[in-house]
Amino acid sequence: MPRSTSPFAGRRIRAAVIGTGAIGRGPRLPALARLAEEGETEIVAAVDIGADAVGTFCDRAGIRQACTDLVTVCTPPTLHRAQTVAALRAGAWVWREKPPGPSLADFDAIEAEEGADGGPYAAIVFQHRLGSGSRHVRRLFAGRAMGRSLVAHCRTTWYRDSAHYAVPRRGRRHTEGGGPAMGHAIHRTDLLLDLLGPWSEVRVMAGRLVHDVETEGVSTALVRFANGTSATVVNSVLSPGEVSRIRIDCERATVELTHLYGHADDHWRITPAPDVPAGQAALWRDFGPDVPSSRLAQPRELIAYMRAGERPRSSGADGRAGLELITALFKSAFTGATVRAGEIGPGDPYCTALHGDAPGWAPHAAQEVPA
Repeated sequence: MPRSTSPFAGRRIRAAVIGTGAIGRGPRLPALARLAEEGETEIVAAVDIGADAVGTFCDRAGIRQACTDLVTVCTPPTLHRAQTVAALRAGAWVWREKPPGPSLADFDAIEAEEGADGGPYAAIVFQHRLGSGSRHVRRLFAGRAMGRSLVAHCRTTWYRDSAHYAVPRRGRRHTEGGGPAMGHAIHRTDLLLDLLGPWSEVRVMAGRLVHDVETEGVSTALVRFANGTSATVVNSVLSPGEVSRIRIDCERATVELTHLYGHADDHWRITPAPDVPAGQAALWRDFGPDVPSSRLAQPRELIAYMRAGERPRSSGADGRAGLELITALFKSAFTGATVRAGEIGPGDPYCTALHGDAPGWAPHAAQEVPA
């Protein structure tokens, strides 16, 4: 945890909320309000195109007019670049909703506006890597306590019906960029990378199958990690039996996380190999005090980084890794080729748009994305 000091040390962090819809008034306001009760934050501003929505939000938050240190962006991803850049140029730190933006080009443009030393920085809402379970397993993997990781399975298989896609911005290329791989499964993708480290190559199949939209309904990926781990990653919004799951088989134990939207310690399971001593297995299973993954844990951590004047996790290269893998997923689905880490850069059409302007990316029920 950061230890140095900054201009934010010793006072409340003044926060602004951009977008007071379901995300802003749902998970974001309670988290910031709780931190305000703890003396960490003060919500000082809110912005929305809906006058009634922002008025109600301001009434609930007790907002008064003041200057701002932290801006939380809760708008659709295509608006993130302009809003985040404006906030950074004004000197405010930013905590923006996932997905971080519709393309790597947008992400890189935001990163270029960050401060060189001490901020301001722009972090992403990736709360699933937080909580006692994720922290404990990350430490075990970092120290190779259970040996090398060998095989991994990552599933985000959810269900979204036609009513979900009746909202105009959903399932549309220009507003969401991609389907479950981008908007639903990105939390599991981020957590998998946080546990296993960088990926090296990916090969993918994807399809629409059900809904008459512009984004995929399902994708299945084979991913190789730099440490040699082989993984399957399955993302879907066509699965009535919903589950979020990560399983990683190591040389001496299997680690599993099974949940839906959030997780606590009892969602994790560690199964040791038969020859592992009981005492050793007990240490692996000791997660300490249960701290669930939550939208409160991450802003609390972010504020600590602000006070220290240090780059927060889930920003910069750390925050970009998941978006790069998702971008490679789309490029592989459209081209049928294996895509390697680092190959999608300026001049590559997939750097500026997930679909890469590939033919066939248009509404058509039961049509598969070329693979």
